[in-house]
Amino acid sequence: MTKKEKVQFVIDALQKIYPTIPVPLDHKDPYTLLIAVLLSAQSTDVRVNKITPILFAKADNPYDMIKLSVSEIREIIKPVGLSPMKAKGIYGLSQMIIDKHDGKVPQTYEELEAFPAVGHKTAAVVLSQAFGIPAFPVDTHIHRLMYRWNLTNGKNVVQTEKDAKRLFPRELWNDLHLQIIWYGREYSPARGWDLEKDIITKTIGRKTVLDAYYKNKR
Repeated sequence: MTKKEKVQFVIDALQKIYPTIPVPLDHKDPYTLLIAVLLSAQSTDVRVNKITPILFAKADNPYDMIKLSVSEIREIIKPVGLSPMKAKGIYGLSQMIIDKHDGKVPQTYEELEAFPAVGHKTAAVVLSQAFGIPAFPVDTHIHRLMYRWNLTNGKNVVQTEKDAKRLFPRELWNDLHLQIIWYGREYSPARGWDLEKDIITKTIGRKTVLDAYYKNKR
């Protein structure tokens, strides 16, 4: 199977499995999505979705958020981890949105990445999911699957993102990044992986990955 054929197989399989694609993080607008994505760093979407309703009941916009103190924000978001850094980031970016962007979340990588605690992946998620701007946010699930599928040799998410953007059609990026995340969680996890259920890896996976899997199963 050529790489082009592998890419098409992935696209077809994911569209069949996920014809409709749920967004993992609960939100109602670009601002609440930005906050939710920031909170999800080194946490789980399930945990974040339990905390954001509590936070957003007090402040679901930057104007209300800066009425809270950093310590108040930190107390609410403690369960998601890294609360000192995240609380400062939430307060700081909320102030910047008011001061520099008239209270609205900007729509460029440069402006989003200028916010405290906002990196490239967070910016990419906001651009794709809030504004529909083509982006391909790469998390650990996508990085793992792109390697298993022999579609990247990237040692980090930066290279994997470049490979994903090069291989997949731009108009599919926003759907594909979510489809791959869901697929990785349900069919190709890092732990408890059952290759028989992982039809994509089983069909197009790199030999070293498959050999290692079967070796561990002996």
